[in-house]
Order: sequence, then structure tokens, then C-alpha cells
Amino acid sequence: MADLSQIKEHAEVIGADGVHVGTVDGIDGNRIKLTKKDSGQGSHKGHHHYIDGGLVAMVEDGTVRLSANADVAVTFEQEEDDKS
Repeated sequence: MADLSQIKEHAEVIGADGVHVGTVDGIDGNRIKLTKKDSGQGSHKGHHHYIDGGLVAMVEDGTVRLSANADVAVTFEQEEDDKS
């Protein structure tokens, strides 16, 4: 796992395929908190989602690069009220 302390607020999060996953709002424990504007559609709109820090492959030039493609990474996102 990459050093999450290197991740800065407003950094772009991209999948291994280079596709935008979200924008960092902050770090919460071992998870990346994404901004609400990247929260999706319908019932997913308007609240934060989190990505487990274990999916971070590296932080490079202010960009968070994940080890999974974007379409796979979003299936691992956790809801704001998800305590797991």
C-alpha cells in the first residue's frame, strides 16, 4: 500500500486504466474520502464515498493512482454511513 500521507486534498484519483474515479476530499483513517461532486447519480448523489487505501498503487505528481481499473474500483467504494 502506498503512503496515504502523501495524498493531498483536491488530488485527482484515477484507475489503473487512467480513467477519473474521483477527487480527494480528505483522508479518513485508511480510506480516501471523495468529494460529494464525484458521488454519482440517484441515491448515490450528494454524499461522500470512500475508497480503501489498499487500492492505492502510488501517488505521483499529486495524482492518486489506483491498482484497479476505474470501473472495478468504483465497485469497492464505501458509502458515507458504511462503518465496515
